[in-house]
Amino acid sequence: MDQTDQKLLALLRANAREPLASLARKLDLARSTVQDRLKRLEKEHVIAGYSVRLTQEHAQRRIQAHVMISADPKAAAHLVGELKKMPEIYKLAAISGTYDMMAELGAESTERIDAILDAIGRLKGVERTMSSIVLSVKFDR
Repeated sequence: MDQTDQKLLALLRANAREPLASLARKLDLARSTVQDRLKRLEKEHVIAGYSVRLTQEHAQRRIQAHVMISADPKAAAHLVGELKKMPEIYKLAAISGTYDMMAELGAESTERIDAILDAIGRLKGVERTMSSIVLSVKFDR
């Protein structure tokens, strides 16, 4: 992957729906060249898909939290499956350190966040959790 691919990916992270013609202008490339690069990046599994990013305005109306989860290693696969069923959890990562996983979640109220945290704590395999409410997002790429 070269510098042009990196720039293309940065443009797509900012706006995955940006038209090919606009991407080509910004990269000073032919439209067909940009299209070929996109196809190659998809074929090489660099680009897995295109998604929706919520506006900062919408995100400010939602309460976001990060939840650190310490899990029984024997129940980790089951736990991942159960957490995946919770629509408020939009990201789950395996991490190093004291905790094993970090979940990112969002809901419309602190009451709903509290209910989700309680549900996570009750799951088989969860040994302990530590949660933090996101006060503000300084930037999101």
